[in-house]
Amino acid sequence: MSRERRSLGEWGERQAETYLRDKGWRILERNMRTPVGEIDLVAQAGRDLVFVEVKTRRSDAFGVPQEAVGLRKQRQILRAAQWYLLQRGKTGFQPRFDVVAITADGEIPRFEHIVDAFGA
Repeated sequence: MSRERRSLGEWGERQAETYLRDKGWRILERNMRTPVGEIDLVAQAGRDLVFVEVKTRRSDAFGVPQEAVGLRKQRQILRAAQWYLLQRGKTGFQPRFDVVAITADGEIPRFEHIVDAFGA
């Protein structure tokens, strides 16, 4: 991955974190690495434990950001979430999987928050 692409991704994750905090969410983990994959953000929204995949693009020229969360990526996130739940002793929670898609093609980034984007 190029330095510019990594930088854009990190910027997007910070933007998504701020966006979710502004909605009253509590961020529990950022860039959570597990033996089976990485989770961008783990957050608590009320009683929900939410695993958030953040996708950022500079434009929609090659498709909208959320299109990059295909079946393979979904499976990886599901496995990482299962690992997280077991390791953290949070087996009583019902997990939810959201996507925050950010398009940064102007002065003000556009956010699309897809709640319950895919299921367990």
